[in-house]
Formats: sequence, structure tokens, C-alpha cells
Amino acid sequence: MRFFVWFSYDGTAYHGWQVQPNGVTVQQELERCLSMLLREKIEVVGAGRTDAGVHARRMVAHFDYEGTYDMQNLAYKLDHALPEDISVWSVEPVSDDMHARFSAKRRTYHYYIHTHKSPFLRKYSCQLHYKLDFEAMNQAAEVLREYDDFGAFCKAGSDVKTTLCTIYAARWHQTSETEWYFEICANRFLRNMVRAVVGTLIEVGRGRMTLAEFRRVIEKGSRTGAGESMPAHALFLENVEF
Repeated sequence: MRFFVWFSYDGTAYHGWQVQPNGVTVQQELERCLSMLLREKIEVVGAGRTDAGVHARRMVAHFDYEGTYDMQNLAYKLDHALPEDISVWSVEPVSDDMHARFSAKRRTYHYYIHTHKSPFLRKYSCQLHYKLDFEAMNQAAEVLREYDDFGAFCKAGSDVKTTLCTIYAARWHQTSETEWYFEICANRFLRNMVRAVVGTLIEVGRGRMTLAEFRRVIEKGSRTGAGESMPAHALFLENVEF
């Protein structure tokens, strides 16, 4: 049988989602605790591969298990077995053809920024020290929905079969006098894409790139033309929809 695990994590201490030999990852911790509780080797597949330092408010992964176990009880035990920076919400049975990655229809990310020093935001928001034109940034964000090839925002050397994505929403939201977040929703994302998009929009907001130049960056498809990638600690995977 196949099961979905819904969970959240603070990515600060992890080298991203995917298991790798040179550091502790979220996938590694989830597999370790599931294998311990179910007393067999469990492998999980996540809805996405967040980079080192990136967080998730609502992430999902699937695993296969043929034994009998109260999944509500498993969710409780798994939540307590995992480190404090990973929290499990539920473990639910799904049909065998459901896939955490390929069955997902939409993913939503938020990138947080603030413009005044704050001891409470420094770990989860990026402080910027210059004025930004958010009206111009939202005009550029709206342009994203007119395109479907985002090779310009894909990390160089990434092993991807296609750079095509469908963006459903992209907009900056203000939450206080000095705080904003960028929300972007798409069917899929390329490696480093959100942080590169934000970095390029900030170039527009600083007046260093016009709307026409922003379009040309997308159309040219070269990572070298886009803005720099923003720091990982301010990026959150907010939701996955099926």
C-alpha cells in the first residue's frame, strides 16, 4: 500500500531535501525514523527537492508499506521521533498510482524580505538595504505568466529534461510597513528557479532593469542574463496541491 506523509520543516540545519553523502538531509531523517518505527527499510519520495537552507510549511512525501499499522498512531510516533525542526501532520493511505512528485498539480513558494533590521526575522527573511519599486516588480511578475520556458532562471548545469513550466500566480504582498513576501505558484519549478526569479525582480525594483529588459532575459533563456540567486533562508515551500 502507498501512504502520504504531510509534514513541515525548518531547513536551516539540513543540506536540502534529497539524501546525499556529505550532509544530513530531511529525506534522510524521515527515512531513518520511518524505518525504525516500521522495522523495515523505508524509502520516501518527496514532492520536490528543496535546496540547502530552504524551509517547508506543507510538504508531502510517499512511501510503500505492506504491513499493518495504525497510521494515526504512526503519525504521532513519527512526529515525536523526528528532530524538533521537522513536524509531521498526518500519514494517510492513498491509491497506489498516487505519486508525491508526479501527481502534484501545483506548488506554491513564498520568499520573504524586510527592509528594517529585525532580530526576529533574520533567520527566515532576507533584509534588503535599498528602496524597491514594488509596483514595477509586480508588473514584471505578471509578465512571467505570459511565458512557459524559464531556462533563464534555472541553475547552470542542472540535469533537467525540460525548462517548461506553467506559472499560475506571481505577486508581491506587503504585510507591514517594512515586510513583504513574493508568492509564486506553478505546476513545477526548476532548480534554484524561485530564488533567481526573485533576484531578477529585485533588479527591476531597484531600477537597474526595465520591463522590456526583463522580457528579454526570459526570452534569451540564459542564466547569465538574470539577477543573482537570493539567499535560501528566506524561501518557504508553502503548499503542494494534488
